[in-house]
Amino acid sequence: MSHELDGRSIIITGAARGIGEAMARGLAADGASLTIADIDGKTAEEVAASIREGGGKAIAATVDVSQRESVRAMIGAAVAAYGKLDVIFNNAGIAQTKPFLSISEEDWRRVMDVNGLGVLVCMQEAIRQMIAQGRGGKVVNTASIAGKQGYEPLAHYSASKFAVVALTQAAARAFGKDGINVNAICPGVVATEMWKVIDKGFVDEGLTQRDNEAFETFSADILLGRPSKSDDLVGVARFLASSASDYMTGQSLVVDGGMVLV
Repeated sequence: MSHELDGRSIIITGAARGIGEAMARGLAADGASLTIADIDGKTAEEVAASIREGGGKAIAATVDVSQRESVRAMIGAAVAAYGKLDVIFNNAGIAQTKPFLSISEEDWRRVMDVNGLGVLVCMQEAIRQMIAQGRGGKVVNTASIAGKQGYEPLAHYSASKFAVVALTQAAARAFGKDGINVNAICPGVVATEMWKVIDKGFVDEGLTQRDNEAFETFSADILLGRPSKSDDLVGVARFLASSASDYMTGQSLVVDGGMVLV
């Protein structure tokens, strides 16, 4: 344990699996007090219990990020457990593969409700808590390389991640005076359950012929020669949660092995 984040109360949404789980385990090892938040409360509790068994501090919270009262309850649970909120990682998200002309209003609303509205609501409620505490804080949003370039057939997912980048920049401008840093992480192709959903969508839509074909195609030109693992995002999460990033705000950091050069 490095103790770099000792005493910091950190919420991570979408932390029951994938990138969020890897971040939670890594930050817990650095001494952070974690709130493992996910719509899958059972699995969130399993992750929290595993962290506690390893000597870390973690509670679980069931949350639907698109519902404000649910988000308020999550933040309330973190504050009740640890006395404050220092950092929130707005990581919960969903993806859907649909050809551009096939995206329905229902598809659009479903993706945007979680990836766009969910990030907005979590930011608002966390920032209100941080302002009330009067000690500043850090907000970290999970965007994507799809927030830097639009991808077909992931247009509505891309739009939602562009929205995350915009929300990050707008909040950084609004709350720098309150000592609140707002940044985003933009992962690339990461071997998680979400990419399995994306890949299956390619097959179901007749865009690829076999499992993992889309994953392999998107990964083919990564400069570092391999797709990402969830653990590849832990280092930048640690940096953005720590005092090392105190003079950074409004930035969207691309961590993709060299897919998108911006």
